[in-house]
Amino acid sequence: MFEKSTVMDAEGINRSIARIATEILERNGGIDNLVIIGIRAGGVYLAHRLREAIKRMEGAEVPVGILDITLYRDDIGLSGTGKPRLGTTRIPFSLDKMVVVLFDDVIFTGRTTRAAMDALIDFGRPKRIELAVLIDRGHRELPICPNYVGKSLPSALWERVTVYLNEEDGKDEVVIEKA
Repeated sequence: MFEKSTVMDAEGINRSIARIATEILERNGGIDNLVIIGIRAGGVYLAHRLREAIKRMEGAEVPVGILDITLYRDDIGLSGTGKPRLGTTRIPFSLDKMVVVLFDDVIFTGRTTRAAMDALIDFGRPKRIELAVLIDRGHRELPICPNYVGKSLPSALWERVTVYLNEEDGKDEVVIEKA
């Protein structure tokens, strides 16, 4: 039996996205040469929300893309789940000389981020890649550190952190499950 605790509600998620948007604009001096790429699946919804937050602040839209990292993962074939399920990658703009903000829902070991950076390089040569995450739960296996964090959530290896987003789950919340 798992004990579930809500660690972030809809209001907390919205505040985190607004704060991340402000930090991105401050660090980059606005939106010139800025693009946002959401890592499939949760990062995509968050990337679109980030674009809307920036639009409210700047009055202009930042391009948003979708990145599927399935074929770039270093654990393909190791999980025993059979054939990987591919999603859609949609980056209809050049990444050359752009500041790419890569957005994911949770960072854990860093392996998803590594795969995403490998995939991005196949689409061009960004000026810089920055990483935004809603939840940083620690336990990195690779030397990767996000530039923007909604909430740091120290957790045990055996705990599960789940981000529920309205676009897919009908609710906005972050839950930690303890055994």
